[in-house]
Amino acid sequence: MPRERDEPVRLTKIYTRGGDEGQTSLGDGSRVSKLEPLVRAFGAVDELNSLLGWVQAEAPDPRLERIQNELFDLGADLSVPYEAGDSKLRVTAESVERLERECDEANAALSELRSFILPGGSEAAARLHVARANCRRVEREVLACAQERTLNPTVLVYLNRLSDLLFILSRAANAGQAEPLWKPGGER
Repeated sequence: MPRERDEPVRLTKIYTRGGDEGQTSLGDGSRVSKLEPLVRAFGAVDELNSLLGWVQAEAPDPRLERIQNELFDLGADLSVPYEAGDSKLRVTAESVERLERECDEANAALSELRSFILPGGSEAAARLHVARANCRRVEREVLACAQERTLNPTVLVYLNRLSDLLFILSRAANAGQAEPLWKPGGER
């Protein structure tokens, strides 16, 4: 039975044995080591997506649901060699602009920052901080790949903006209670 248009994949069998010797396939069908920096990068994207699912279990947010789908798009973007103007699924400037609007909207309701924020507070805020820190690691993994191969430059911008949004959302999740603030050495 052929796949439907809204059915991006059909997996009838989860294991393939194709990776048993430490290799995996990229989106273009080429085989690479699972230790390849690019594979490490999309593994890190998968971890971030899983953390956002963990946030969603505590505090559902339609923005995060959309972002989880965008992270699958980002993984697809990374998995296929980049050529400017190709017709592949790519992270776009529009996605970055949407994150910026969401940053501005969510931040508008928050008090001005006068100290660094410690990760924590409410359960949702703590989970968002873990996701934010993980997003920064994903950004570093992708940056390491970009030093070895040509990647869509918008991917790094998207990840940078996403970490900003996750920070702002963590602050919003602590709204109505005291935020855990950094107290420099002498003020403890």
